[in-house]
Amino acid sequence: MKRKKGGGGGGANWMDTYGDMVTLLLCFFVLLYSMSTISEENWKALVMSFNPDADQTIRETSGNEGPNADPSEETESSGMMEISQADIDTQMEELYQALQAYAAEEGMKEKISVTKGDGQIFVAFDQTAFFSPNSFTLLDQSMPILDSISAMLTGSKDAIQEVRIQGHTAQDVPDSPNDPRVDRFLSSNRATNVLVYIQTHSEIDPARLVSEGMGQWRPVGDNDTSEGRAKNRRVEMIISARDLESELGDSVQQYTTGNQN
Repeated sequence: MKRKKGGGGGGANWMDTYGDMVTLLLCFFVLLYSMSTISEENWKALVMSFNPDADQTIRETSGNEGPNADPSEETESSGMMEISQADIDTQMEELYQALQAYAAEEGMKEKISVTKGDGQIFVAFDQTAFFSPNSFTLLDQSMPILDSISAMLTGSKDAIQEVRIQGHTAQDVPDSPNDPRVDRFLSSNRATNVLVYIQTHSEIDPARLVSEGMGQWRPVGDNDTSEGRAKNRRVEMIISARDLESELGDSVQQYTTGNQN
């Protein structure tokens, strides 16, 4: 029995097509794998081989990323440089010593007092050094003081977690609290004006500056005497040190920034 000419040719062609398809798939998967570990330069070369005009697009999208990027830019953009806890403690101690020395200068003893606690420095300013009675406008004589404080804060900016500024008033009439609206606004505006001056004259990250109006409700002296009321009319600054261990334990920052009202 004779076999027909050309018999079985269709099967051979089908096998050839299948083999070509498998080969192409293998090449495709090899290409995918190689791209998963491709270097930046090889990736650019691959893109350029398909589109010679892609060079400008690659430069625009790459930005500063790549081998020539400045490794300090990411750290600087966060407002703080890399620093060790030992460096933080040293900077905060130096800041405390500098503030104490400044408060001990002639003419400053009655205007400024400096103390410290666990990871914090407390600075109290007498009201007369900054404000006239019942006013929240900074006096001209307060500017040199705040300039000096701002310079000291700038020198320790990488060690500072927060600068909290609090305004305080005194109860003028015994057994009769101040008008809450006047009391709170006066203390808040005083604290805010001090904060604004420091923000515009130092390099402290603005997100780390906080102002609060405490009113008459946290006295340090007796409101029944003029001396006690004078002590109560004050602005306080609480400077907190960074704690790297706590920062590592937090998945998000404890403050938010952005265009929020």
